[in-house]
Amino acid sequence: MGLKKLKTAMIAGVFTASAFLTVGSVSAAPKKFAGELAYEHVEYLSKEIGSRVAASEEETNARQYILNELEKLDLEVEEQRFSYTRGESTVFDSANAIGVKDNPKTDKQVIVGAHYDSVNVGQGADDNASSVGVILETAKALDKRNLPYDIKYVFFGAEEVGLQGSKYYADQMSELEIENTIGMINLDSLLAGDNIYVYGGEGEDGWIRDLALDIADKRKIPLLTNPGINPLYPEGTTGDWSDHAPFKAKGITIAYLEATNWEIGAHDGYDQTVKHGGIWHTSNDTLDFLEEEFPGRVQEHLNQFTQILTQMLTDIKKEL
Repeated sequence: MGLKKLKTAMIAGVFTASAFLTVGSVSAAPKKFAGELAYEHVEYLSKEIGSRVAASEEETNARQYILNELEKLDLEVEEQRFSYTRGESTVFDSANAIGVKDNPKTDKQVIVGAHYDSVNVGQGADDNASSVGVILETAKALDKRNLPYDIKYVFFGAEEVGLQGSKYYADQMSELEIENTIGMINLDSLLAGDNIYVYGGEGEDGWIRDLALDIADKRKIPLLTNPGINPLYPEGTTGDWSDHAPFKAKGITIAYLEATNWEIGAHDGYDQTVKHGGIWHTSNDTLDFLEEEFPGRVQEHLNQFTQILTQMLTDIKKEL
């Protein structure tokens, strides 16, 4: 997750649609339509590297690719190494890739995160090269913007084996850093689902989710939230199965962007599509399958999520 250029036909057929706004509408962005750079990252991670199992050579290659992309921007870049144990005593090594957009005038920060590892079937295009691509494009779009807080872009290793990277990162945070964290925005599996969603906490803890919904409404993007059909997951919330969970456990306000379908199956968001059910963790999690079965969906979702995330990181200051 070098970069392959998009085929001219796809660019003409998808990204030039007048309904798609450019990231440039909110910041000094590359002269590309929102989601185009994200697609290139997804293509490289999923096709060139392939599945990126935790602690594997492929996971290391993906992390190095991310670090190289972060180094191209005006960011402080760090590789945060950690070890974890599975079974009785087997120790594995992984690492988080971090890029910090620093504002020296404040200690306030927003954390934006996504895991870059995958399971051993499929190519991890949806889960979760998609989120890596969106964050990398957003980081580039905001690279020259002056914002009143730090942004920490964190790409977590070893999520698929128990949220290991996000747990390690959150556990290293001091009480002061936790207090200074405005919020954590998690992205996971953005391509396959029938609908696009944002979740947050209950009551006042849902303000970042509500900010995203407001942004989408103004941009006429059909962003939804969990409708609350399943009583285990109240309206607007979600489960603790992705990298937002360790931050939520620390008392940090979270928002979580995802594509799935909460109106089918057990109404728990696991069955992503009416047509094929769940795509994640299956051999269908490839760009080729997604583009054949859901024409235009990959590019549309990347465009929509890139717009939303970029604007969230611009507007979240209004809540300071």
